[in-house]
Amino acid sequence: MLQQSRLKKREERTLEDWVPEDCHGLNFFEIDQSLQDVMEIYLPEDLREHMRPVFQNLGEIAGNRLDELSRIADRHIPVLHPRDARGRDREWIEFHPAYREMEKIAYGDFGIHCMSHKAGVHGWPEKMPPMAKYIFTYLFTQSEFGLMCPISVTDTSYGLLAKHGPKEAIDKFGWQMLSQDMDEIHMGAQFMTEKVGGSEVANLEVTAKNEDGVWRLYGDKWFCSCADAEVALVLARPEGAPAGNRGLAIFAVPRHLENGDRNGYRIVRLKDKMGTKSMASGEIIFDGAIGYPFGDVGAKPNPGLRQMMDQVVMSRLSHGVRAAGMMRRCLNEALMVAQNREVFDQEILKKPLMRRQLLKLMLPTEQALSMMMHVATQLYKSDQGDKEAEVLNRILTPLLKFRACRDNVEVAGGALEVRGGCGFIEDWVNPKLVRDAYTGLLWEGTSNINALDITTRAVAKARAHLPLAEDLKARLDKADGVPGQYSGELSGLIDRARDFAEEVADTQNETLARQASNALYHATTATLFAIEGAALGAVDKDARRLLLSRLVIDSKLKPFDPLRQGEGRFEVEAGNCLLSGKKVTLERASDLLSL
Repeated sequence: MLQQSRLKKREERTLEDWVPEDCHGLNFFEIDQSLQDVMEIYLPEDLREHMRPVFQNLGEIAGNRLDELSRIADRHIPVLHPRDARGRDREWIEFHPAYREMEKIAYGDFGIHCMSHKAGVHGWPEKMPPMAKYIFTYLFTQSEFGLMCPISVTDTSYGLLAKHGPKEAIDKFGWQMLSQDMDEIHMGAQFMTEKVGGSEVANLEVTAKNEDGVWRLYGDKWFCSCADAEVALVLARPEGAPAGNRGLAIFAVPRHLENGDRNGYRIVRLKDKMGTKSMASGEIIFDGAIGYPFGDVGAKPNPGLRQMMDQVVMSRLSHGVRAAGMMRRCLNEALMVAQNREVFDQEILKKPLMRRQLLKLMLPTEQALSMMMHVATQLYKSDQGDKEAEVLNRILTPLLKFRACRDNVEVAGGALEVRGGCGFIEDWVNPKLVRDAYTGLLWEGTSNINALDITTRAVAKARAHLPLAEDLKARLDKADGVPGQYSGELSGLIDRARDFAEEVADTQNETLARQASNALYHATTATLFAIEGAALGAVDKDARRLLLSRLVIDSKLKPFDPLRQGEGRFEVEAGNCLLSGKKVTLERASDLLSL
């Protein structure tokens, strides 16, 4: 929660004092009590205490210098120079110095791209667990969203290269992808999309030809983010391979060859995007570019698409985390206005309708935070060989991507509205937050694609909804402090969400795929909230997440009659607690649940 109102007395205010400040200048870690609370739940104590000063440092930078640089880079977008002075097709992309300084912060100072792949980053003796790494993403994205794409793709590209890629490519440039030296680092990219196929990759036509023992790529890629990357993983069809998904293979394509010459591809245009303006996305033509193949490209079927999906899944998780961070910034901006703007002789925070709207921004923000930490924990267990966690993440990851990215759009728009007319002016951060929020709906699959992935694959094929429900109910049974009657209500809703998703999947009712996905997401987050709130309250910390759990049930999982007054005593009392900034005891939260 932000600090309380900083409004001066009316007689002491200048005209400028009537315009509320934004969150620039604050420490984004220190003001985020929710993050600090869930860290108590999801991070082991030694990791949590070791990383706390690092998170605090990033929070200070995110709220100050990074925020400043991000706004500059958003106004000074990348410029493509197609030829050099002698007329050669050796294009290069010019970035504003603000963008380069942000790269130094992300890659050089904090090593967000490499901390999951090598030990010793920030003095931690092992590779950084996902629960800690995604907090870096969450804090960084509250100021800069565009650069997080190259950071994430460098991270996931190296992971894919190390897992499936050719040893020759790893030896040549893998080590540089993990470097924090800005003079030697190789940033990564993933080039998949073509004019003939976005989500339907079976139509891809970029071709790989084996010429004198060297694989070379030919054709056009239509949307290539991180267009200036030094290493791109490219999905292509080897000459003679079968049509459809079965014929696709991955090639690691360096931007420069060993002798320093440019590889055989060029960037022909940069995209003039609605959001993520700081980062360069472009169209690329491959004209004999040398690529290093993943595995046996002659295999039938080729595992290329299945391998690439490993990276897509990790990118989807990253997008969910980014949405969580962006929603937190939006919520904080809305609270800053509500606490520091006065109308009709009263802070607007005290207006009943405004309080209700703020709760509508708070709830999805907190849902995404809990979900991202839970998914990251399951990912860590999966990396340790836990097969049940692997199955759980098969459904949890697309659930997070699907719902958090959609909620981000609503929260960004709602925060802009709270700021009012100023929120529509580019001097403020809100327009940038709104533009960037829409990116998450498109990258790594639209909402429809993710909802269908949940119902037609994660549920219908992997049957992952069954262990998901079992895991949630087992956690509830073991949780101390969740009132018995409320725990029973949650358990029943978990069963209903599970059964509904199964029915939608088994009847192949695609029109209800989103509804089924929503049900699973809300049942999961309501359960996580209850467990978290009870655990924190039991050690005399803030139990407010129990109240958020009930709000999810009341607003997302119960029927609503639009022609009846729906606000009850619980919503009013819970809102008073959640917006007060004061600790909610477990006893108080339990009492309110009975209303």
